[in-house]
Amino acid sequence: MTGLRRLTALLLLCLALHSAALAAPPAKPAASAAAPAARDKCPVCGMFVAKYPDWMASTTFKNGTISYFDGPKDMFTHYLDPPRYTPGLRQADITSMRVKEYYSLKMVDARSAFFVVGSDVYGPMGKELIPFASRTDAESFMADHKGKKVLRFNEITKELVKSLN
Repeated sequence: MTGLRRLTALLLLCLALHSAALAAPPAKPAASAAAPAARDKCPVCGMFVAKYPDWMASTTFKNGTISYFDGPKDMFTHYLDPPRYTPGLRQADITSMRVKEYYSLKMVDARSAFFVVGSDVYGPMGKELIPFASRTDAESFMADHKGKKVLRFNEITKELVKSLN
């Protein structure tokens, strides 16, 4: 009878552990585009990106490599000439680009964002492209902060980015 009690207790313990494991939240991924490590540097300027979380931007490549930037301006500098900053990788290798939305501080798809140029708000590297998830927010910000223009992703050129330096 003692062996049967031990077996029953062991089975109940296994069932309890199994139920607890099913109820536990899933583990977070080790790394994500929204969370650069303290050692991650911007490939354009060399600054440690984690020091500027409100300005962070990222590019993910087909091979799984993620480049982090201390602001959208450096992300665009990289995007417009990837081999210069990440040798062996091309624009065609990019699978996603994300920027930190100015008001919500949430990561948004850079290709669908609205960017204000010429405002009185500066990022870690000075003049910056200020990202927004909606045109309404971008226009409101532009009016409040003396912005010059709202641009879409495909309107941002090398010449424009150079003019911000």
